[in-house]
Amino acid sequence: QVDYVINYLIDTSDLVKLRNNLQEVQTQNELLQKRLKNSGEKVYQSKVMQQVVELAHRVAKHDITVLITGPSGVGKELVANLIQSSSDRKDAPFVKINCAAIPEQLLESELFGYEPGAFTGGNSKGKIGIIESANGGTLLLDEIGELPLPLQAKLLRVLQNRKLRHLGANK
Repeated sequence: QVDYVINYLIDTSDLVKLRNNLQEVQTQNELLQKRLKNSGEKVYQSKVMQQVVELAHRVAKHDITVLITGPSGVGKELVANLIQSSSDRKDAPFVKINCAAIPEQLLESELFGYEPGAFTGGNSKGKIGIIESANGGTLLLDEIGELPLPLQAKLLRVLQNRKLRHLGANK
């Protein structure tokens, strides 16, 4: 004996359409993300950033030293990446150094390298420096303002003359 019957009907056609639309949007989103990742395109909206990107492309065509300034977190490294990837050096080494991350006692030997026997505890064969490892490519010196002033002066000389001398070297 049945006293009550409860019947619950749902028109699922709208739900199926919504699910299909969502899957299509997700697929398009994945394709766009892959295309952006593979192409190296940057996403921005402001006219100021458009000008920065255009300037970066113009600078990339020349073999010059570039100073990128701005507060922390504004994308200086992204601009450096854009310049490097748009330049003739895109297939050459791209060496990035966070100058604030290297202990002050090691900075000079790490940046410039050293000759065998230059100091106690150094590699007996000597070592090329980080700057030299970027030879023919691009060198990004991040947080350069954190370097001690005497080392900044030595680095300026290297950037101006495009020559360096290992620690302990006489040429």
